[in-house]
Amino acid sequence: MRTVHSLKELRTILRGYRLQGKTIGLVPTMGNLHEGHISLVRKAAEASDIVVTSIFVNPMQFGAGEDLDKYPRTLLADQEKLDAAGNTLVFAPSAEEVYPEGLAGQTQVVVPDVSDGHCGASRPGHFEGVATVVTMLFNMVQPDLAVFGEKDFQQLAVIRKLARDLMIPVEIIGAPTVREDDGLAKSSRNGYLSEKERQLAPAVYKTLQSAAEKLTNGQTDIETIATEAKDSLAQAGLRPDYFNIVNSVTLKPAQSEDKELTLLVAAFLGTTRLIDNLSITR
Repeated sequence: MRTVHSLKELRTILRGYRLQGKTIGLVPTMGNLHEGHISLVRKAAEASDIVVTSIFVNPMQFGAGEDLDKYPRTLLADQEKLDAAGNTLVFAPSAEEVYPEGLAGQTQVVVPDVSDGHCGASRPGHFEGVATVVTMLFNMVQPDLAVFGEKDFQQLAVIRKLARDLMIPVEIIGAPTVREDDGLAKSSRNGYLSEKERQLAPAVYKTLQSAAEKLTNGQTDIETIATEAKDSLAQAGLRPDYFNIVNSVTLKPAQSEDKELTLLVAAFLGTTRLIDNLSITR
């Protein structure tokens, strides 16, 4: 496995693979990798000959007061995990390599509709940062496919739409959420939780499961179910940001006739913001 830091070297290496007729898969990450990330790498390896994992803590997607400066940078440990998973190439550029003229004048990609609400409402500008850097990575790597985790459900919807609308010839593959034994979705931010907070964190997934059970058992008052879910999170010691029940495709509020639903949740434990989701068919 090789690690490169410059776009020039990345393109030189990938050009050689393309001349050999190899297909290329991309797994974009911000590093501090856990088993959830590694599952994406394995999925990319199943579908392509060459797997490129990018490690870049993207400043554009962090808002004021968020954790950009303290976000863990663990390149050496990440390289070991990726090597063991069969990754081919790590692309770990600096912010100067990605944004050579800085952020102020950087062209941005805005994906309407699916970026609105949910995390888009709570973190203004976040999805513009995500959409911009992913579009740039697509242009840098020019992969045949790219794998993203379903844990960030709204992010996945944003990326699917940008690839479709901008006619970028990349197959977008969603990979299932990887969970701890107690149901907590694996996330780099779980490392911020204190021991006490970690014991409370499984309430997020349990609340999703409880609300989903109500929906599949025929309850139709979506607003009441969502309110009860937020109350349950608060009673469990979390501070709910949102609990929304949406159409799985449009991410708009679910209607009585919708069959494919996704339950989206974000909640704080101390200063750590956890997100999760659960999709159902009724």
